[in-house]
Amino acid sequence: MQIGSLHLKNNILLAPMAGITDLPYRLIMRRYGVGLAFTEMVSANGLVRAGRNSEALLLSTAADHPLGVQLFGDDPQVLAKAAAQVEDRGELIDLNLGCPVKKVIRSGAGSALMQNPAKVAQIVAAVRRAVSCPLTVKLRSGWDSSSVNYLEVGRIAEAEGADALTLHPRTRSQAFSGRSDWSHITRLKETVTVPVIGSGDIVSAEDALAMLAETGCDGVMLGRGSYGNPWLVSSILASLEGRACPPPDPQQRLEAVRDHFELFVRHLGEHKALFDMRKHLCWYSRGLPKAAAFRTLINGTRSFAELLQATEDFFLAAMDLVEN
Repeated sequence: MQIGSLHLKNNILLAPMAGITDLPYRLIMRRYGVGLAFTEMVSANGLVRAGRNSEALLLSTAADHPLGVQLFGDDPQVLAKAAAQVEDRGELIDLNLGCPVKKVIRSGAGSALMQNPAKVAQIVAAVRRAVSCPLTVKLRSGWDSSSVNYLEVGRIAEAEGADALTLHPRTRSQAFSGRSDWSHITRLKETVTVPVIGSGDIVSAEDALAMLAETGCDGVMLGRGSYGNPWLVSSILASLEGRACPPPDPQQRLEAVRDHFELFVRHLGEHKALFDMRKHLCWYSRGLPKAAAFRTLINGTRSFAELLQATEDFFLAAMDLVEN
């Protein structure tokens, strides 16, 4: 897949997800073959004001590439300044027009911008002038069912210099409820000439192949379907090549969990791992025997060593149960 001057090894992308796509998560997903990963969304205001929290979201390594840096904000000049500031931190800049979180939209950013196409034009144009790297825009179908305007916003973004568009075909008012409308991806692909990346409700290889076939999109972006499921990437790649890819057994899950722990401790430390790994473990354990009791147990752990031991005990016991 080609986005501007950037050539990707495949067309499977990992979405920018707040509180999820930190460096350890991205590195895990890369091990299973994802072609491009994005940072969590980063505040342009925070970067310009030298905020430590915003800068921390840009933590990366040589193995964490190609990398897209996603920015959010509502001021064209602030976004342009922030983009220029971080251009050398990744291979492309992505602008967030899709976040439905109240804190973000109250500031006029995220999906609130879908209500103001003129400002979108100003933002994309300002950022395009500020950076020479590929520029992408992630948008939703619209603000609500009475203002579905993704085609207008998509045309504007392309005209102002965006090299690719990602569409999550739900409105802001839907948030993540209901079913995403893939026909919107089809129509956007028919409307613009830049690559279109589809997002929404991809939880299996069959979903990814169906989206590519039904919409004609150039690539797919994985979001919540990848939680505790890095094998989603390898299964999609296998299916695209006509190969079988059986679901992971408890041994493979444990190996992935151990890798995730190791990356978390190496890059972010045991204290952060104690709290942040809990949610990932709840996802990794889905569908295994006694997973509910395991989730209750780990959410009450008080030390990293206790969490690690509980995890090892659970997955080893699951291996025994499956084998016997």
